[in-house]
Amino acid sequence: MAPKVLVSDKLSETAVQIFRDRGIDVDFLPDVGKDKEKLAEIIGQYDGLAIRSATKVTPTILEHATNLKVVGRAGIGTDNVDKEAASKKGVIVMNTPFGNMITTAEHAIAMMFAVARQLPEASASTHAGKWEKSKFMGVELTGKTLGVIGAGNIGGIVCDRARGLKMKVAAYDPFLSEEKARDMQVEKVELDELLTRADFITLHVPFTEQTKNILSRENLAKTKKGVRIINCARGGLVDEEALAEMLKSGHVAGAAFDVFAVEPAKENVLFNLPNVVCTPHLGASTTEAQENVALQVADQMSNYLLDGAVENALNMPSMTAEEAKVMGPWVDLAGHLGGFIGQLTDEPIKAINILYDGVVSDMNLPALNCAVVAGIMKKANPDVNMVSAPVVAKEKGIQISTTNQDKSGAFDGYIKVTIVTDKRERSIGGTVFSDGKPRFIQIKGINIDAEVGEHMLYTTNEDVPGIIGTLGGVLGEAGVNIANFTLGRAEAGGEAIALLYVDGQVEPKVLNQLGATGLFKQIKPLEFDVA
Repeated sequence: MAPKVLVSDKLSETAVQIFRDRGIDVDFLPDVGKDKEKLAEIIGQYDGLAIRSATKVTPTILEHATNLKVVGRAGIGTDNVDKEAASKKGVIVMNTPFGNMITTAEHAIAMMFAVARQLPEASASTHAGKWEKSKFMGVELTGKTLGVIGAGNIGGIVCDRARGLKMKVAAYDPFLSEEKARDMQVEKVELDELLTRADFITLHVPFTEQTKNILSRENLAKTKKGVRIINCARGGLVDEEALAEMLKSGHVAGAAFDVFAVEPAKENVLFNLPNVVCTPHLGASTTEAQENVALQVADQMSNYLLDGAVENALNMPSMTAEEAKVMGPWVDLAGHLGGFIGQLTDEPIKAINILYDGVVSDMNLPALNCAVVAGIMKKANPDVNMVSAPVVAKEKGIQISTTNQDKSGAFDGYIKVTIVTDKRERSIGGTVFSDGKPRFIQIKGINIDAEVGEHMLYTTNEDVPGIIGTLGGVLGEAGVNIANFTLGRAEAGGEAIALLYVDGQVEPKVLNQLGATGLFKQIKPLEFDVA
């Protein structure tokens, strides 16, 4: 029997036809996604569900989805899908992360032009019958310096378009290598330098704890007087209150925002300020982009339902069902190894080298590679998944190499991950024990035996007395409970490491207290998804 797909949102007829041409039975009911009761009533008939943003895939819907195998979101955002509930149900959630890159980049360029020449205000004035030619004195883009915060997929396209406009482009991205910057023909700079030099600043980063208010009041104060700021990425990247004040004072000459900290933005401190251009989150809203993501999701879902191929899945590795039974714990280990080393590394990564030893060397290594790379990249981009991670790494100029070898030590198999930066090489090894749980077995060449904890604290130090007492004392005074700890050292008096399992996040002030003791070379809080 042919697989059956429900299209519950407004996808194009061309996308619906792709299902039909591939031999899939498809029902096109573009309004049923808004009727949760009707959707729950009929969803049990379908193997696949193709949606945009109107359909809410809740635990209740999934409870009724007795045959559902895949949800395909035409677009990048999947906030309308309960991914945890879908995973527990065994339903794959796919999106189309690359279908609207050009559209969003073009919108940023359009917004830059609009704020440079005050186009919305000039248009409104002219429509009102005024002829205020001298009032709207703009600036040229040619020869100006564009500061690009985030040089990934969309930011990279913006850099390319800006160079075509004869702008000087300076990019800040912790994961942008010097080699990749040269290939892009942009200047790689630190954030402070970008702030002080840029005539225009455009943001193209995801919203994370690291990027939240990246243009804070303090950072906005560092900018060049007369700067113009464009945000078509995510709300919350800019302190809107501080920006409004600097627009009023004249320090910031203009701003163009497509995204806001609170959406839908019915009111905002930036509204009705002079030379502020605002649009209602239109970055991906072009006919071409909407068509592209619709066609992509139809292809991806068809490939999975007919051939078992998994593309752009957010909650499942790219591998067969048979492989998943054996590889599941190893995929978890690979992700944790990548997550560990990614959380320790703040500088651009040039290369990722992965060694597979023993039984694991005969498994689906591309899937394991994806898990490692996704773990590493998640610090900078929490939305990255096992399919998109290698693409992101390639765009950043990161070289990925794999070596597999026969059993060479005490373990039946293990994985060792090494990252290379301009400053150092850093490695970590792990295995899966007979209980199916991943273990860290080597860090920086020091042998250990450590389980993976949800909240951990990693420290390095010289092997001297008093380290454990200091850790226990400072954390105890701060009310941080240590559930367990693992120690390792290269030799007596040499380099030593500690892994502490704690009951929650360690606050920055506690880390500063530990750092002030002068005993530790490195102190890093680590977090892992151990669900």
